[in-house]
Amino acid sequence: MRSHVFILCLICALSDAVLIAAGVAGLGTLVSRSPALIAAVSLGGMLFLGAYSVMAFRRALHPGAMRTGTPEPLGLKAAVATCLAFTFLNPHVYLDTVVLLGSLSAAYQGADRLAYGLGAVTASFVWFLVWATVRACCNRSLPNPPHGGFSTCSSASSWRFWQSASAPVS
Repeated sequence: MRSHVFILCLICALSDAVLIAAGVAGLGTLVSRSPALIAAVSLGGMLFLGAYSVMAFRRALHPGAMRTGTPEPLGLKAAVATCLAFTFLNPHVYLDTVVLLGSLSAAYQGADRLAYGLGAVTASFVWFLVWATVRACCNRSLPNPPHGGFSTCSSASSWRFWQSASAPVS
């Protein structure tokens, strides 16, 4: 995935843009009126993020289980498929973009609502562009993480720290 950072970040930003647009167009307001749907998406998001947190804690507690060395590089198709799966199979992305941002946009009408949506999309693009730039700059000087994921740390103790820090945030 290291060699596809900008492409993957562009896919993430475009995915956010589509979901934000759906929310601002009214899907967020519609979905927020269905308590059963909100409960289902919330439960799915909780399970997804809970599993992610448990995996991060496990990697932090058992650093010997982390793979070391250089992983096999993913081809572009596999990297894009993984990116799309993490994006669209994560129920939390729908809560953030469609439901939350869509519901908040209901406070605005006409041009103000459009400006709100464009602002959210712009913020998403800036976020992913900054993330991609930082990661690309770090590619030259920092090795891959022991578990094969993304990060910008170089030592085993740094990996344990970041895994421990990211688990509760997830």
